[in-house]
Amino acid sequence: MKMLKRPLLLIALLGMLNPAHAEVEVDVDAFGESLGGWLARKGKAAEYELSEAGYRTYQPEVSPSPDGGIFVSVRIDHRRGFFASDDHASLELSFAPNGDLVSAQSSLALQGRTISSELIKGGASASTSVAAPQIERAVKVGTDLVADLSSKLLREKIVEPGRVSFPAAIRHNYNLLYKAVKMKTEASPATVSTPTPDSPPATPPSASATGTPSTPPPAAAAGTSNPATTTPPASSPAEIEKPAPPTPGATPPATAPATAPATAPALTPPAPASGTQAATTSQKKQIPLPEIKAYNPSGAPSTPLPAKKEPEKEKSIIMEHGGEVLKLARDVVKTSAQ
Repeated sequence: MKMLKRPLLLIALLGMLNPAHAEVEVDVDAFGESLGGWLARKGKAAEYELSEAGYRTYQPEVSPSPDGGIFVSVRIDHRRGFFASDDHASLELSFAPNGDLVSAQSSLALQGRTISSELIKGGASASTSVAAPQIERAVKVGTDLVADLSSKLLREKIVEPGRVSFPAAIRHNYNLLYKAVKMKTEASPATVSTPTPDSPPATPPSASATGTPSTPPPAAAAGTSNPATTTPPASSPAEIEKPAPPTPGATPPATAPATAPATAPALTPPAPASGTQAATTSQKKQIPLPEIKAYNPSGAPSTPLPAKKEPEKEKSIIMEHGGEVLKLARDVVKTSAQ
């Protein structure tokens, strides 16, 4: 019986562990930093120089394979200048679900001429090291890939330095891309193991989720109460509200004034009572109304100006002595006429 319980316990413990699921991925940021950073073409490409020739590498395109691995393709351009069209190349790598390199292939496009390499496979025959067979396979695949491209490129009688070193630029991207491929581990949720009839029953917890003990203490079970922890019974509302009886010979306490009503006071002040000083002052005091003048757009004074006294004096003098002046004027005219 004991021999049967031990394997069941081991299976239950293994079921509680979190199994890890590995997945192949490409660290695009690390690959871009090794090339100088994704700074060209609005952050989608990296530009660099090799052997005094300019090259441009775009961000890799990654797609999952049916077997659980990934397929990675990278575009590489040879920058020839403003007055010449660029050369293009592609690098395609396939990785297994465990991260091993399966195959590699590359092709070049030089002014309408296309040069494609053979599909280099990283089989068991490509490995010569027992300690690190996957690394040895990757080195062998990269070497065969560049050798195949270089031999086919020389047949086309290419003499331009940037084109001759194009396979070396592809090998440079191949090495950096292989280093950027990593295994991503994702923890899956733990599986709950169901107990079997032969497994020992689980011990009940000592305390519940709220922190109170599941079994009563021995003192409570025996029916005894702890004076230190027990609380006195709460008095009834009738006992709380009932006042204490007055002692003989003592004066009864004064009753407290009635409390104000719970309603809020009115916002308007109360009117003063009749006959008070405040009432008389409010009745006698009158507020003078401001003088309202009619609208006068011309600006002339609305009331007539007082008459001047000086013109009246002059007018009265003329009226009084006007006749004498006329007589004198007539006499002067007569004498002058004679």
